[in-house]
Amino acid sequence: MRATPEDFRVDELDAFEASGAGEHLLLTIEKRGMNTAFAAKRLAQWAGIAELGVSYAGLKDRHAVTTQRFSVHLPKKIAPDLAALESDDMHVLHSTWHSRKLPRGALAGNRFVLTLRDVEGERHAIEDRLRAIQARGVPNFFGEQRFGREGDNVAQALQMFAGRRVKRDQRTMLLSAARSSLFNRVLERRVADDTWDRAIDGEVWMLDGSRSVFGPEPFDDALAARLAAFDIHPTGPLWGAGDLRSAAAARALEEAALDDAESRAVRAGLEASGLKQERRGLRLRPQAMAWEWPAHDVLRVMFELPPGSYATTVVGQMGDIQ
Repeated sequence: MRATPEDFRVDELDAFEASGAGEHLLLTIEKRGMNTAFAAKRLAQWAGIAELGVSYAGLKDRHAVTTQRFSVHLPKKIAPDLAALESDDMHVLHSTWHSRKLPRGALAGNRFVLTLRDVEGERHAIEDRLRAIQARGVPNFFGEQRFGREGDNVAQALQMFAGRRVKRDQRTMLLSAARSSLFNRVLERRVADDTWDRAIDGEVWMLDGSRSVFGPEPFDDALAARLAAFDIHPTGPLWGAGDLRSAAAARALEEAALDDAESRAVRAGLEASGLKQERRGLRLRPQAMAWEWPAHDVLRVMFELPPGSYATTVVGQMGDIQ
């Protein structure tokens, strides 16, 4: 996986149309082997403004070819020469003006085209697994990139909770990693029970394509039909201060999954940091999923995911990936 950046392509799906007027230059950038923060720094240098004047909706991996939007604040409405941005690792695909800066999360999702090389195994078995993912979805784990290059973000978060001072942007990253680790532990328990896409007593539900939740309420035929149609999904906790919304068996499972010493310390740190209890869907269903075999041992898989979901989570359900 990722033998070259071109093997992992991510195209951001826009959430809105640009207004065509305003003091924010909206750029759609294609970049190769470059993470979002580095690209934003380059744009700030090009525009001659502080990095705070460059905004983006989401973060993209370095080891990939990615397209995404950036907004550059130019109050005088005079853009420097776009040709000066062109390089082997950065291309401007589109530019227009917009009335506001691009806020975090302002994307409809991401489209992925992943090329896996040196594939081993029976083609029909691999395709059966892909069809199962297409039909049932996958557990909505936070991907390994959420936990740092060495996987030590949770350990660093515990040090921060113990009093270690960190920069504001690092604090946000560590809080997110700590919260994600607890969610993954609950989801691991639901996977072990084979209830990650099924109802258990006391379930809290999330509407597909939104963060709106409801429940607990008695599970009936109407909820069963909505669950089968992927209109709603079971949820797990994004930890913070306040009472768990789940009840009965769902609550007991969540509390048991997070009752070890490390989880208790992470929970206390998140509560003290001012985060509030929230929920995240346990189930993820890739959209527009398709695949092809450019060669007998090369598999190309295409799909779309909503914001906050991970392509590596989908690929991880296909089998052992090197």
